[in-house]
Amino acid sequence: MIYAIVVLAVIALVLGFALHTQSKNNSRQAEEQQRLLDDYQQRVNEQQKLLEDYRALEKNFDNVGEGYEQALLAFDKMNEEQDKARAANEALQQTVMNLQQTNNQLQEDAKKQAEVMQEVISALQASGDAKLTALAGKISDLDDLKADQAPFERTDNVMVTQVAEEAARQAGTDKVQYIKFEQTVDPAAAATMLSTNLKKAVRALTHLLDNALKFTTEGGVTLAVNVDMDKMQAIYSVEDTGTGIGAEDAERIFEPYVKLNQFFDGQGIGLTVARNIARRLGGDVVLDTTYAGPGARFVLELPI
Repeated sequence: MIYAIVVLAVIALVLGFALHTQSKNNSRQAEEQQRLLDDYQQRVNEQQKLLEDYRALEKNFDNVGEGYEQALLAFDKMNEEQDKARAANEALQQTVMNLQQTNNQLQEDAKKQAEVMQEVISALQASGDAKLTALAGKISDLDDLKADQAPFERTDNVMVTQVAEEAARQAGTDKVQYIKFEQTVDPAAAATMLSTNLKKAVRALTHLLDNALKFTTEGGVTLAVNVDMDKMQAIYSVEDTGTGIGAEDAERIFEPYVKLNQFFDGQGIGLTVARNIARRLGGDVVLDTTYAGPGARFVLELPI
């Protein structure tokens, strides 16, 4: 009986040890399997990360390719615009050259026409006929009507009084019968020389005398010749007893084709021409707004 119990105890002990060993082995295998499963999951995660990185890289590559294509298109467009700009610039340069050539030709033609016109004017003036001389003056006025032209050469050395005498003669003051014409000369002016363009200076003063004679129906016209040695100027004052001019029109009357009285003949250019000539001679023509009248006083100033 005892032996039987001992045998059973030994068998139970062996079985318990075997079960314990089996349990440990099972636990070790479970841990190993869990470790293998964790390793597998880590590799799966790494592969997923690699796949995501690859897809991002592929997308970036596509974007780079698209940007490159856009850059190529922009570069081609820029070259096209540069070609257009170059062609437009060449066309503009050609146009400028053509315009320059045309302008040079026009200037040359104008110069020739001016030379021919000057010959005509000189021939008319040399004819001795009063009407032809007056026509020559009107032709010359068309050129002197333009403002801001080059100064005249002042190569004529004459007496200050000579300008007044020539202008009075051309204005026909000796033939006026319905009014009185008077000329006064300051002694200093009678002894003073003037460097000017005689024809142009006479023409400017003639216009002032013509204007005074035209608008004076009674009374008289006075031409006073003086000099201002401080300012080195010859001063020609034309006074009349005509209709007079308001101070508000003192500058407007020098504009081309302005006529304050439409009942008198003329084109309204005489005063404009007179001032343009005077300024091209280094002087000026002004309306003396301080003149008490009756009538008006115009003053021509020329440098001595």
